[in-house]
Amino acid sequence: MMSVSRRRFLQGAGAGVAGTALTGGLLAAGAQADAQAATVPTVGEVVPFHGPHQAGVFTPHQRSAGFAAFDVTAPNRAAVVDLFRTLTERARFLTVGGTPADLGIGSPPSDSAILGPQVPADGLTVTVSVGASLFDSRFGLTARKPAKLVPMPAFPNDALDPAWCHGDLMLQICGNGPDTVHHALRDLMKHTRGGLQPRYRMDGFASVPRPAGTPRNLMGFKDGISNPTVTDADRLVWVPPGNPEPAWAAGGSYQVVRFIRMLVEFWDRVSINEQELMFGRRRDTGAPLDGSAEFDQPRFSADPHGKVIPLDAHIRLANPRTAATDTTRILRRPYNYDAGVLANGNLDAGLIFCCYQQDVRRQFETVQSRLKDEPLVDYILPYGGGYFFTLPGVKDSSDWFASGLFG
Repeated sequence: MMSVSRRRFLQGAGAGVAGTALTGGLLAAGAQADAQAATVPTVGEVVPFHGPHQAGVFTPHQRSAGFAAFDVTAPNRAAVVDLFRTLTERARFLTVGGTPADLGIGSPPSDSAILGPQVPADGLTVTVSVGASLFDSRFGLTARKPAKLVPMPAFPNDALDPAWCHGDLMLQICGNGPDTVHHALRDLMKHTRGGLQPRYRMDGFASVPRPAGTPRNLMGFKDGISNPTVTDADRLVWVPPGNPEPAWAAGGSYQVVRFIRMLVEFWDRVSINEQELMFGRRRDTGAPLDGSAEFDQPRFSADPHGKVIPLDAHIRLANPRTAATDTTRILRRPYNYDAGVLANGNLDAGLIFCCYQQDVRRQFETVQSRLKDEPLVDYILPYGGGYFFTLPGVKDSSDWFASGLFG
């Protein structure tokens, strides 16, 4: 019995060795195939960095984004100028991509290498905006503040957390992958640590359009269907030259960032009919309730009493589609976020609402006043963000962020 058992054991061991070799070979082949499938070009999509306006405003949504607010800790005006010059230099390199500098084996590496030895552009945009607090007495900029730039107030139904509000400077970093966004933020912070102190940060993602068209938010509805286009930019988005704005501000835009928690567990218990009435759109297609396709224009004038699309539906309040309200439209550039779990066990997920406009009072605040007490307020909680002024673009290789402000 012992010999038979020993023989069988040895036979099994041999089979096991052969099986292990076969399995190991298959695993190695599979790993190689996965690595080949994951390989991306070292120089990918490049979004032009130079121009009259910054990229990241009308740039088509990249998949990933990061919003990081900072306090400027530079000791004086000259140091702030150096700060903006450094931001420009690093953003110019990162958005084009290339080979990081070799500082020698005795020095820390110039790059984190999380994107590999070559930095790919990967659709990266770095959009720099400044808050009202930058124009206090520290740097002699008070008289040069954009005319409509003020700290974001608390609106009805807000529950603002001071730790998540305002800031001297906002970086909106967008790219085709989360590692690209992380790499850029890490690089920018490394090179500006002496002049910037992080205040808060949130990463976001844009969902793949499913099945097609506009991406969805975490409530399951398509978000941003009726955005202005580039043909509307000069009258709705970019600040024009001349009074009341200072001359340097021409070509910039007012940015509003809002962190909005969605009470998704509560929302998931609401009937589909009630959800659609609150939005005024079909959840599956994105079509207005009086239409059949996503980009159909709702006919509010044909439904004055709200029998089809309720008078307090989100799309009706946000954009009434009248001649009188056309100049209040905003360019929305939202991202979803998922920040884990709250202390009460609920998901901490929602929307990084970001929009651009020519006049924050005329546009965002007017829209916000129309949305006061809409039915959706029971399912969302705005808790942070701020107002910022997006600087004009960097014109060429000799220009830099905020050059007109300090000129």
